[in-house]
Amino acid sequence: MTAPATSNDREKVVSKLPGWLRQSLKVRAAQHGIEIQAAVEQGVAAWCALASVPAAVDTAGADSFSTFLPTGQWEEFRRVAADRKVSLVQGLAQSVQLWLDANPSPDVQRPAVTRRIVVCNQKGGVGKTAITAGLGEALAESPDALHPVRVAKALTKALRESEEAPEAAPDPLDVENLPGLGMRVLLVDFDPQCHLTNQLGASPLPMSGDSLTNHMAGDPKGDLRDLVVSVDDETFGGRLHLLPACNDAFLLDVRLSAVRAREAALERALAPLEADYDVIIVDCPPSLGLSMDAAAYYGRRREGEKTGQSGALIVVQAEDSSADAYELLTTQIDDLRGDLQIDIDYLGIVVNLYDSRRGYIATSSLQGWVDIKDPRVVGLIGDLKEQKETVRVKQPLLSYAPKSQQAVGMRALAREIS
Repeated sequence: MTAPATSNDREKVVSKLPGWLRQSLKVRAAQHGIEIQAAVEQGVAAWCALASVPAAVDTAGADSFSTFLPTGQWEEFRRVAADRKVSLVQGLAQSVQLWLDANPSPDVQRPAVTRRIVVCNQKGGVGKTAITAGLGEALAESPDALHPVRVAKALTKALRESEEAPEAAPDPLDVENLPGLGMRVLLVDFDPQCHLTNQLGASPLPMSGDSLTNHMAGDPKGDLRDLVVSVDDETFGGRLHLLPACNDAFLLDVRLSAVRAREAALERALAPLEADYDVIIVDCPPSLGLSMDAAAYYGRRREGEKTGQSGALIVVQAEDSSADAYELLTTQIDDLRGDLQIDIDYLGIVVNLYDSRRGYIATSSLQGWVDIKDPRVVGLIGDLKEQKETVRVKQPLLSYAPKSQQAVGMRALAREIS
């Protein structure tokens, strides 16, 4: 059956497809960056050109499916199906399967050098842990499924709307369903308070055992890999791991003071793990001490690495105390750059826990962050209940509330800095 087209060269086609095949078509078309109608067009053309009928496809439970095909293609398809004594539903299913077979899922593009993202701010309570977890989860989501993402242009739009109508929250509905990024991600809880570890439902490492602190201080008690735990394999397919924290990190600055080349201590400790991951994200403590020097050094640009692949991601809130802390942090990083003659890139600023209903303080502070330009604002995450709930239930945000505004924003952030 056909209906008038919305354009001069296509007509609407209404048929049926089984749900599993329709979902595979949606995901694969998104992976290849083409419209579903173009994929069906290519599949139908290839099916009509076959010399023989391919294997039958299970069409049990097929329900309504519509698309637009070039004028005349559906009639040609109907004629070929009649000649082959194949139902239209079976012929269409075979056409879609033919296209899927000819267009396999593309391989995930792995970085040549493991990316290192240092999530930091000297001020506590800005939500560094939530951003670390959400960013890692967004990077690790399955590339064989579609997830709601706030597209990059929507961040600019949200900021503009916030300026024009400060009483309204940024529009969360400008989303697009996109395949996950499929990265292999290691989250490093570098904070002795163990917030990231607890939030993701893991147990802090015992003081009497091995820890990242021991490895940085040159006193390891085993292989660091043995301390790594996997996070929610059902959702992230074994791609998301966590290196838990230990309370002994409260003593890290003291122990580092006796270590040679202490700025490189974190890099030396994590180097054996890098080959297993595409991205390593470090959740830093609210500190300007030696541990922050080590974290910033770990995020430096390495030889052969592109600008902006690794570096510091600064989390702030839209209020004045974050601005003060930001100045302290950037001064420390700039001093480290000059003292050690290294390049440490700023990946951007994430304005977290934003709520325009707080009035002038929030909206004017947000504008102040936007005006900085370098580093630029790369994420705007609202102050909503889902993140607080994930902390209470000790589950990842993107598995607990995958369609929430915060989850949509985390995916946008992941793509903005990728």
